[in-house]
Amino acid sequence: MRSSSCRLLVIILCCLLGLVQISLASKVRHFRWEVGYMFWSPDCVENVVMGINGQFPGPTIRAKAGDTIVVHLTNKLHTEGVVIHWHGIRQFETPWADGTASISQCVINPEETFVYRFKVDKAGTYFYHGHYGMQRSAGLYGSLIVDVADGEKDPFHYDGEFSLLLSDWWHKNVHDQAVGLSSNPFRWIGEPQSILINGRGQYNCSLAAHVSNTSSSLCSLRGDAQCAPHVLHVQPNKTYRLRIASTTSLSSLNLAIGHHKMILVEADGNYIKPVAVDNIDIYSGESYSVLFTTDQNPSTNYWISATVRGRHPQTPPGLTILNYHPNSPSIPTSAPPVSPAWDDYGYSKSFSNKIIALQGSPKPPIRRDRQIILLNTQNKINGFNKWSINNISLVLPATPYLGSIKFGLKGAFDHQGPPDNFSRNYDIMKPPMNPNSTQGSGVYTIHFNSIVDVILQNANAMAANVSEIHPWHLHGHDFWVLGYGEGKFSEKDAKRLNLKNPPLRNTVVIFPYGWTAIRFVADNPGVWAFHCHIEPHLHMGMGVIFSEAVERIKKIPEEAIACGLTGKMLMHNHGG
Repeated sequence: MRSSSCRLLVIILCCLLGLVQISLASKVRHFRWEVGYMFWSPDCVENVVMGINGQFPGPTIRAKAGDTIVVHLTNKLHTEGVVIHWHGIRQFETPWADGTASISQCVINPEETFVYRFKVDKAGTYFYHGHYGMQRSAGLYGSLIVDVADGEKDPFHYDGEFSLLLSDWWHKNVHDQAVGLSSNPFRWIGEPQSILINGRGQYNCSLAAHVSNTSSSLCSLRGDAQCAPHVLHVQPNKTYRLRIASTTSLSSLNLAIGHHKMILVEADGNYIKPVAVDNIDIYSGESYSVLFTTDQNPSTNYWISATVRGRHPQTPPGLTILNYHPNSPSIPTSAPPVSPAWDDYGYSKSFSNKIIALQGSPKPPIRRDRQIILLNTQNKINGFNKWSINNISLVLPATPYLGSIKFGLKGAFDHQGPPDNFSRNYDIMKPPMNPNSTQGSGVYTIHFNSIVDVILQNANAMAANVSEIHPWHLHGHDFWVLGYGEGKFSEKDAKRLNLKNPPLRNTVVIFPYGWTAIRFVADNPGVWAFHCHIEPHLHMGMGVIFSEAVERIKKIPEEAIACGLTGKMLMHNHGG
């Protein structure tokens, strides 16, 4: 008996010691940021960009799994509010730190400071970006890298690593873009002028030609030029990890390294079964890690290129230089790698289907509790062009959902929930017979810990023979991607879903005239956006809201929700 008691005591002491070690290893990392506009030349043409602490893109956050991030964010924009979303961070127990205006928090007004405090619980490649209006298009974004915790290891080896943050850039400012999208007649934003890699691109110049170092050169490639291609300096015969994240506002991209193979090992912060590829398709909101080995001619420099997919390309590729030591980082003599045809959707679908979970990864529950089928359509509302989900175009309320649901406010948003399905008679292959839609701010209320399937169903837009790619991002969760398919989803498709080794993601694409099925566990109390990650599509209403066990949330910081009806109620309760 005494021996058993001693063994139990030893086990308890070891567990306590382990907890102490974890606590000591985890750190609280503080950042003080000011967001403001500034002049910059991302693609060799000076323009106004949104930066942080005078930097574009914003500062990179680097932490370890288990660390707590504290960002003191001060708004120096003077005439508009701001929030920042920490893309891919699930925000367990901190839903108010998700950084979604009118959903999880009030906008941060000019000269105000809001403190984001949250834990990064899972290693992976992430990023952050503005989530108010179209501020991501203005340049408000940066990288967020979470390394494995001390004592842990990635399931693959590498000698060094780099990060590439992909984005697109317009010379027309975001306010002009937003007004055009909300005008009648409708004014589309057009294709971007440049693809940026780590904030650098080249507009209206040929990198293949020798470029003078004179001040008159539009596209100077000197290292001090803000638009000079980023350079990755490598040693021969080494293996490198390349972290790639896309915060594009519109563009789907294909990335390749000239003459080098890649091995995919991570997707959206989750390990996947390693797969060798020549290039990768990456949609807005997605992130990957690839491994590549420097086994090519070390006396040569190579291009890394990012080219447009899914839209007829009118934008030159984004370019970065891979430079072998000890060569100087000069312009590569070979042309950038050739990407697949922009409309080769078969190639894109094949690539997506190659991504499966690493053995030992969490598997999805076998059965669902609820199925929600979301039909993406382009519509008209009072003559204005909109995007709708199940014939409702999302409009966000003045009062953040998180506060109004927590306090049971009436009239803050539409209390009739949107439909779980659409008419099965709808022909997804043709423009809508009746293009008229309606606006709404209702939410899908989901039971805590329930298993939810969402079927994203694509359709024809208002113009004939047009169906677009839409990458969808879910806040507050990872989900299993159970499958992709053609045409209209049916119960026959449901029986063929992958429950064996589906990958965990936070962003997934739906292809033209097709469907995508995902499954997630509603285990994170909060109010979470689920939306197309293409900036103008969200601006035009392509999104839904999930409310999950808000009653379980403990005290919400007043500064997160003290605006609109919630703010008035809080002031009343405190005698204001």
